[in-house]
Amino acid sequence: MRFNLIGPFEIVADDGRIHRPGTPKVCQTLALLLTRPGEIVTAESLIQELWGEKPPRSAVTTLQTYVYHARRMFVNENLVPAGRSLITTSPPGYVIQVDDSEVDIRIFERLVAQSRGELSDGDPVTALRTVRSALDLWRGPALSNFPAGDMLTGHVVHLEELRIRAFEIRIEAEEQLGLHRESIPELRKLTNDYPLNEWFHTQLITALGAAGRRAEALQAYQHVRRLLADELGLEPSLELKQLQIKLLTPARKRIVPDHTDTRPRQVPLQPEGERFALRFGA
Repeated sequence: MRFNLIGPFEIVADDGRIHRPGTPKVCQTLALLLTRPGEIVTAESLIQELWGEKPPRSAVTTLQTYVYHARRMFVNENLVPAGRSLITTSPPGYVIQVDDSEVDIRIFERLVAQSRGELSDGDPVTALRTVRSALDLWRGPALSNFPAGDMLTGHVVHLEELRIRAFEIRIEAEEQLGLHRESIPELRKLTNDYPLNEWFHTQLITALGAAGRRAEALQAYQHVRRLLADELGLEPSLELKQLQIKLLTPARKRIVPDHTDTRPRQVPLQPEGERFALRFGA
C-alpha cells in the first residue's frame, strides 16, 4: 500500500483503490505517525498536534478514540490484508508499522538526498533523472485537505524547503549539461513562485545570457533589482551585480600575438672591404 501526504492526504490500497479519510483529527493522527514510520510517536506529541497548547481534559481518551477509528477504517475499507496490524500501542505512544517505501514523503526525502550525492559525484545525468522522480511526487501542497497543527506545520515547512533544494539540484544539473534554453521556462515559473529567492533569479539571468538573449537577461536583472528594493529595501547581491556588469560588457576577441615571422630575412650590409676579403679569401 501507499500513503500520500504530498498533496491531499490519501491512502492507496494494493489493488489501486484510493481512500481519503473524512475525519480531520484522524487524518492528523495518521499523518503525524507517518512522518516517523516504524518509530514511536509519543501521545504528548499527538496531543500537541491535535489541540496545541490548550488540550481538553479528555485529551488522552479522545486520542485513543481517534486511533481506534483509524484502525477500524483500515479494516472496514479493506485497505490492508487480513492479519496485518498497522498501528500498535507502544508506550509512551503509538507506532505505525509501515516501510519508508510506503510513504511518499520518505521516498521524496531519499530521492533528494540521492540526487544531491550524484551531482556531487559529477554525474549530472543520473542526478537529473533522480531529482525529476522526486519532484514528480508533488501533487500539490502537502496535507492540503485538512488543517495541520503545530507539529505537522513544521514538517510541511521542512518539505517545502526540501522541494526548493530539489529545484536547485535540477537547475544545477541542467546547467552542467548545457541545457540553458530548456531550463528557461521552469526558471521563469520559479522566479514567479519564489520572487524573493535571488538564486533562482541569478540562474534565470545566467540561462538567458547563455542562450544569447542578453536584452531579456538585462530586463530580468532590472526586474529583480526593483523587486528587492520595493519589497525589502535591499540592493541585489554582489553576484547579481557582477552578472549585470558581465552582460553589459561586450565580449572582446583576445588578440594573440603571432610570433611566427614569415618575412624573408635581411642580411645586414657589410662594409666594402669586408665583402672583398670574404669573396677572395683575403
